[in-house]
Amino acid sequence: MIKIKKFKNLFLFACLALSLAACKSIKQPESVITQLDYTKDDVVNSEIENIKRIKKENSVQALWRASFLGKKDIIDMCASSVEEELKEAIKNKDYFEAYRLIKSLKAVDYPVSADYQKTIDSSFLKDVPGLTGDNKRKPVSINDCINATVTVWLDKGWKVQNGAGIADIVIGSGFFIDKRGYLVTNYHVIQDAVNPDYKGVKKLYVVQPEDTEEKIPAVVIGYDSAMDLALLKVEIVPDFVFDLGESSDLSIGDKISVIGTPIGLEGTLTSGIISSINRKLTTMGSVFQIDAAVNSGNSGGPMIDKNNKVQAIVFAGLLQYQGLNFAIPVEYLKQELPLLYNGGEVKHPWIGAFGHDYKVKGKTTALEIQYVMPGGSAHFANLCESDLIKEIDGTAVKSLEDFHYLFLKYTPGTIVECKYETHEKETKKTLLYLDKRPQSPARAFFQSDLMSDSFIPLYGIQMAPINNKSSPSFTITKIIKGSVADEMGFSAGDPVTIVDVTFDDERKYVITKLYVKRRSKGYLDIGLSLGASYDNPYYF
Repeated sequence: MIKIKKFKNLFLFACLALSLAACKSIKQPESVITQLDYTKDDVVNSEIENIKRIKKENSVQALWRASFLGKKDIIDMCASSVEEELKEAIKNKDYFEAYRLIKSLKAVDYPVSADYQKTIDSSFLKDVPGLTGDNKRKPVSINDCINATVTVWLDKGWKVQNGAGIADIVIGSGFFIDKRGYLVTNYHVIQDAVNPDYKGVKKLYVVQPEDTEEKIPAVVIGYDSAMDLALLKVEIVPDFVFDLGESSDLSIGDKISVIGTPIGLEGTLTSGIISSINRKLTTMGSVFQIDAAVNSGNSGGPMIDKNNKVQAIVFAGLLQYQGLNFAIPVEYLKQELPLLYNGGEVKHPWIGAFGHDYKVKGKTTALEIQYVMPGGSAHFANLCESDLIKEIDGTAVKSLEDFHYLFLKYTPGTIVECKYETHEKETKKTLLYLDKRPQSPARAFFQSDLMSDSFIPLYGIQMAPINNKSSPSFTITKIIKGSVADEMGFSAGDPVTIVDVTFDDERKYVITKLYVKRRSKGYLDIGLSLGASYDNPYYF
């Protein structure tokens, strides 16, 4: 089964002739959240009450907000609540939760028992499949590699097609990463097995290449729709188990091989090279483009190197374009295996911002913030447009990809330290509370901010109202380089009239109809319809 998500930052729909008579009222937020002024007593008192209220539901978020207030008694009150939760998590051997809590306490410099840290360190990653370092079943030959790969079957019963009943089966590939029977595949292969809205038959099996008659029942342990990854388990001891490699060492032109079940043909090996290492087809990072033959059924299979180590997970192929296929680098899998092993759906964090790589002489050196959503974590932490994120929890951030990679290991509800550089070249530190990434960051931007600013992350356009804030007429004040507005020849000073903004939940795009008088076109009135994906890699 092949399903590809194209996450370009923005795309242009067909030009449309629009009439101002067709204008619709465009709902804007009644107010926009501003940063708190702690020099005012009423603001401080109100925030103390907010913190006490938040602490009842979310002690970590309350602790984060208290850290900005700076009152020791309030900080200690919140930290004590977090510490009590930490003790309970350790007692229950919930080391995943304990890791989140102790990291948050340490981020605010609250003293934590060394025994707590020692217990968590010795237990957190202890049993995570693929990361234990104890693999005595490594494949030696290509035949061993094939036998470490399986076909994943999702039996959905029967469906009617052209008046006849046919078997409704999803076929993909997977590969073993642990002798206990843990294996990796793509989320989209097993999607209906975990989709609560799907009420039909769903029986999940794996089939080994040496015995295609036996269907071995499998269960889904954890899954991540954003990264298109899933961890399964079967109750067998596999003959061979793959080692996970270091795909960061791969370069364009390096030789690779792919194993899987294309169009139902088990144990198929195809070979090729890395065609590109930086294709942004997911919301959380870059993927490999490969030219090894990939077909429906290859999804979830391993991409291996000459040492028989897994370097990526195949997740998509464009059938109409021969040789245009994609694979998820194994680093992403390794980074979030603890989350997958913890069970259930992996939720990703974000801070409510938009930006791109910051480059000096063609080399990326930091992540530049180009927009901050009012009310989001970045906004509350006083991050601003043009700030450069340099470090997260002491680890260097030299690009947007670095930032996304680091965030893969964190769960929402964690406090992390952020080091950044202001527009005035001043180095500062702040604390970020990691909120849960919404299904539609684009909608969150639009609903939290005035249109004049929310169009920055959506279309790369910053505007100023011509008459007043509720007016649908604006003047463009800034264009983000490389955005669809930039590519379409929009310029600062161009007048724009917004006709309609629509959120298409089926296609997951926000569509804006507008009039623009582009300076580059002699100020000729042009009607356009612009679209932006609900989510893309430049939202973080």
